[in-house]
Amino acid sequence: MRWFLIISIVFSSSLHAQRDNGPDPNGAIPNVIDSLYREDQFYLGLSFNLINNEPANFTQNGFSGGLHLGFIRDMPINKRRNKAIGIGIGWSTNTYNTNLLISQESDQDVAFAIIDDNAQVLKNRFNTNIVEIPIQYRWRTSTATDYSFWRIYTGIKLGYIFQHRATFESDDVNYNITDIPQLNRFRYAATLTLGNGSFNAFVQYNLNTLFNDDAITIDGEAVNLQPIKFGIEFYFL
Repeated sequence: MRWFLIISIVFSSSLHAQRDNGPDPNGAIPNVIDSLYREDQFYLGLSFNLINNEPANFTQNGFSGGLHLGFIRDMPINKRRNKAIGIGIGWSTNTYNTNLLISQESDQDVAFAIIDDNAQVLKNRFNTNIVEIPIQYRWRTSTATDYSFWRIYTGIKLGYIFQHRATFESDDVNYNITDIPQLNRFRYAATLTLGNGSFNAFVQYNLNTLFNDDAITIDGEAVNLQPIKFGIEFYFL
């Protein structure tokens, strides 16, 4: 009788433990809520690049686009974790198709001019590759279990052009320039991203011009060029 009571108690305890700690009979995996979750730590963006603050008769020809990607460390600043500061590192490549000729004859200085409308041009392109440091203030409606939410991220991007190339091709002359002293290599831009779920729109306004005060056209005008980027951005955990 004593052994029967002991076996009954052990068997009952085992059944109770299985009900509390065992796997779901339907095969479901228990949800674990992460109270210290972070959001949107990898990003990828595609953009259309417009030019502002340009010399007279300057035009963009064809499509001028950009690609950027990187990692941002998300650091929530309130208990709900829907407000955060983000600091990261990224890379950006940008192409500008315009009628601005950047030329250099042998050991002469780099020169700038607006291409005549009647000129036979095969290619005229300026490309930059930039290492970037995005700094953001982030507001979102996310929770630890909601992965589709509204977001508004605003901030600045600090960048440095580590590689650039001006390419010009026509029937009788070619230029391929990779060192332009008048280029403002350090970049400063204001950014804004807003959207819901995977799809987000963004705008980036450069606070300084692509070229410094030494860059002037043959007509004596400042080249300047201040890019504005519009596009879509995707975030991943």
